[in-house]
Amino acid sequence: MSFKIRKFVFFGLLTFLLPTLSFAAEQGTNDSGITSWMLTSTALVLLMVPGLAMFYGGLVRTKNVIGTMMHSFAAMAIIGVMWVVCGYALSFGPSILGGWIGWNPDLFFLKGIDETIMPAGIPEYVFAMFQGKFAIITPALIAGTFAERVKFRSYCIFIALWSLFVYCPLCHWVWASDGFLFNMGAKGAIDFAGGTVVHISSGVSALVMAFYLGARRGYPKISAHPNNLVMTLTGAGLLWVGWFGFNAGSSIQSGLDTARALTVTQVAAAAGALTWMILEAFHHQKATSLGIASGILAGLVVITPAAGVVQVPGAIALGFIASIICYNAILLKGKLGYDDTLDVFGIHGVAGIAGAILLTFFIRPSWMADAASIAGSWTVWQQLQVQVTAVGITVVYASLVTIVLIFVVDKLFGFRMKESDEKAGMDHSLHGEHGYGLINVN
Repeated sequence: MSFKIRKFVFFGLLTFLLPTLSFAAEQGTNDSGITSWMLTSTALVLLMVPGLAMFYGGLVRTKNVIGTMMHSFAAMAIIGVMWVVCGYALSFGPSILGGWIGWNPDLFFLKGIDETIMPAGIPEYVFAMFQGKFAIITPALIAGTFAERVKFRSYCIFIALWSLFVYCPLCHWVWASDGFLFNMGAKGAIDFAGGTVVHISSGVSALVMAFYLGARRGYPKISAHPNNLVMTLTGAGLLWVGWFGFNAGSSIQSGLDTARALTVTQVAAAAGALTWMILEAFHHQKATSLGIASGILAGLVVITPAAGVVQVPGAIALGFIASIICYNAILLKGKLGYDDTLDVFGIHGVAGIAGAILLTFFIRPSWMADAASIAGSWTVWQQLQVQVTAVGITVVYASLVTIVLIFVVDKLFGFRMKESDEKAGMDHSLHGEHGYGLINVN
């Protein structure tokens, strides 16, 4: 056999075996304890979606409660299917197109992970399902900004496109092992559980849509009081409980980092709620149920990117700061005149940005020491530059792509409801139902 033939055979066999060898290297041994926790975390994050539906549903007028809650449940259906078909592959596959997106045909329909145990000790199915719940709730968050005034069909088309062109690329950049934000600086841009991927992206997109779609008819002259604050408080409670899976589950283990993330999540939420109560007491001489629910969310959002790196004093500080900033952002909304119906940008966008940037000043010393050992030297100011860069990229990208998507959907299908339908309410006009079995005789 000639040298050229032997060379051809050798490299041919190598090419054939490399995928198998790579696959074998990725295998781990199943850890039943970690797997049990991750299964629980996955269920907790899914619980947040009906929690969000109740939170939003209680805040709108009676004639729109079903339509508003349907936005969250529709996301469970639409993104729940899209994620397993292609979303996971686009988010966690190897980079293509200069790192803009991932791509791995073996991950489409999850067909390539049927026997995969990840090095973390869990079946890859569990990781894929855990991440899928993040993909579901993120576009559902956006719906709060245009509550009470959009067509259901157009909403469904929009969140499908938004998930593909905004969520999946951001997820890949931040959390995939070859994502450019994952590898920026000594240890990457810090986003433990979705400050940029989930909250900034949805909050900024919500702000863009609020300006594009315009206010509800009659806003702000016509009163639009919440229909059921009991339901809103219940939803806030479910979100708080589910957030333990959201943050602590993002450790992808069951150990010290899990305990740290769970603890600071609890502390930040409590600090945010307490601060909002104090602010209202000074400003209005009374604390409100809506205020405490808003404070809970502000604290939960701000700690989301930071849950893996800050200690308890940092969590208290972040919860305190987030409530102050978000409280004033909501007041500013009234002065600027845009109609972000349920304050998606005012809480998720603002607290997400604050958490992603301000976490830098509360990073535990051991994390910084580890970063310095990797980079030779690493300072708070260098990490701050990384965080600001990641936030800036997220804001610009989410804004630009959202405006394109909303423009396309609006021109092809129309996004706003007709005036008569909006006045009648989403429940009757779009779904032929009534949330409480009551007929509005007014």
